[in-house]
Amino acid sequence: MRSERGYKVKILMLDTITYGDDISLEKFHSLGEVFSYRTSTQQEAMERVLAHRPDVVVTNKVVITKEIFEAAPEIKMVAETATGYNNIDTGYAAQHGICVANVAGYSTESVVQHTFALLFYVFEKLNYYDGYVKSGNYCDSPCFTHFERVFNELDKKTWGIVGLGSIGRRVAKVAETFGCNVIYFSASQRTYDTQYKRVSFDELLAESDIISIHAPLNEKTENLFDDTAFDKMKTSAYLLNLGRGPIVNASALTTALKENKIAGAGLDVIDREPIEKDNPLLQIQDSSRLIITPHIAWATYEARVRLMDEVFENIKAFSEGRDRNRVV
Repeated sequence: MRSERGYKVKILMLDTITYGDDISLEKFHSLGEVFSYRTSTQQEAMERVLAHRPDVVVTNKVVITKEIFEAAPEIKMVAETATGYNNIDTGYAAQHGICVANVAGYSTESVVQHTFALLFYVFEKLNYYDGYVKSGNYCDSPCFTHFERVFNELDKKTWGIVGLGSIGRRVAKVAETFGCNVIYFSASQRTYDTQYKRVSFDELLAESDIISIHAPLNEKTENLFDDTAFDKMKTSAYLLNLGRGPIVNASALTTALKENKIAGAGLDVIDREPIEKDNPLLQIQDSSRLIITPHIAWATYEARVRLMDEVFENIKAFSEGRDRNRVV
């Protein structure tokens, strides 16, 4: 289906940096004209929709506001290169018949894999042991092994999950293969049809040896892990956040690590991204206690390919007059 202006759809990509320069966008040209930019400020986004008058805007972090919609009434679709779409004025889109389509489920296996990568890095003190060998200390050891930093088995440990969606359930399944007893907390009080036991938040904190977060950010989960929560956790426990940064209070976690309220933490998300220089978590330089990765859990090559394949199919369907993954 051609646009009302007599050609295939005109596509404007505002922040291709968010899915990587190694992902080919060539096939998008089969759908029509494509204008792509690695980054766009809000002002640049406005200038670019005015300059190109696109039918479709592709965005990840750039906010598509009412002002942008009003400035470029040619926009008929916003293709979100993510699952969340709170960067789009969906109210305006709904009122004006503008399609908004997202992508879900593309990164589940990647996030599950990274969950365990973060855990084992701190759980088995890998930073310390790697440093021990590479520093030359192992060369001088009178023994074939080294026991300086004690670590434990996962077998028979209790793994608590916050958010038992598709990612949480996959983490639970993998944790079970390591012999873990899995429990979960639902901030929405939802009981899932699963063999895992739903517990209160206080029970989760008191019983879990590992807690992994895979929940969305909302009024019930924001600042969920605060000073009070850390006071209730085992001093031998590990916290992993692969949900949203503000679920964990950065200052509270910093204090918890400094005062040995918990054994360690692994974070892929933080409250403000990129991390700010005054973030208190940067005070924790011992990587055997805390590992922070820059929001990469979702970003294996395969996941990013799946993401853009899905975005392509969403736009293709729209250009053919079909709804696909439409959320507005």
